[in-house]
Parts: sequence; C-alpha cells; structure tokens
Amino acid sequence: MDTSARAGGIRPGRAAPGIGAGRPIGWALRSAEPADVEAIAELRATVMRPDLERLGRFDEHRVRQRLRDSFSPQHTSVIVMADGTFAGCVTVRPAEDGRWLEHFYLAPALQSRGLGSAVLRTLLKQIDADGVLVRLNVLQGSAAQRLYERHGFTVEVQDPIDVHMVRRPGAGALGT
Repeated sequence: MDTSARAGGIRPGRAAPGIGAGRPIGWALRSAEPADVEAIAELRATVMRPDLERLGRFDEHRVRQRLRDSFSPQHTSVIVMADGTFAGCVTVRPAEDGRWLEHFYLAPALQSRGLGSAVLRTLLKQIDADGVLVRLNVLQGSAAQRLYERHGFTVEVQDPIDVHMVRRPGAGALGT
C-alpha cells in the first residue's frame, strides 16, 4: 500500500455496528514491519486451513512458507483493535493495471461481524480515489468470495482451485 496514504502509519476506522455487543468498536491499520511476518503466517494457516483441506491442498509447512516468501511489509497493513490486539492484515500492492488485494486475513473470532467490510470499504475508497481497478483471488468455495461480491468484485476467470476477481473504480456499494 502506498505509505504516503498512511499518515503516521495508523489510519483510524470504525467497525460496523454489531461488533462488540451491538456497539461499534475502534480499529486501525498500521504499517507492517518485518517482525510481523510470523504472526501473519500463523493467521494465514489458521484462516485458510478449512478451505485448503476441503480442496485437498493443505500443507502445514507450505501454507506458512508461501506467506513468508511473498511478504511485503511496505505494502502490508496490520489491522489492530482499539485495545491494541492484532486482528488481521491486508496487502495492497501495485500492479501494472491497478492494485492487487492479497493476504486479507481476520482472526476467526472477528469474522462475520462487519470488521472485514469496514476495512475493505476503507481500502476501496482509497483505491477508487486513484481511479484504478483492483484484482484478487480467492479459493473456490470460500465464504470470502461473497464479501468481495458485495463490494463490487466480479469473477474474471476461475479454475478448479482459484477464483480470480476484479473490481472497477466505483463499482459496488461501499456502504454495505
């Protein structure tokens, strides 16, 4: 992610109502540091395990090593809750025709409670301001695909393992 957009490394945000017993809770994005790689690799293994097992592709070592091999702290943000708790991460890296959204993982206890949508809205607002498209891929059958579709992503191409999606600037309802 463009570090110039990080204003001091932390961007405050508010999670959607419904998180934290019906009241919004605070969250922020901070720039990732090289030392974050192991926590992110562990979160990736935890979050992706059910889908990778369903697809017959889970490998205890490989799931972590692929993150380590592609970790890009300069384009990665760590999601932290108001109390400083590590909640997840997201990478937005430059691409020839826009941006790639990758490694968007939330701690399981925080999934399906509005935080992912709140973070995604914040990121997409910034990307839309640049007037570029954004691409990502998800595993076949992943619940994350529905999240991305609600935010204007459409399937571009798919194979038995991956679904590649694209979102044009301004597509989808950012208020969702």
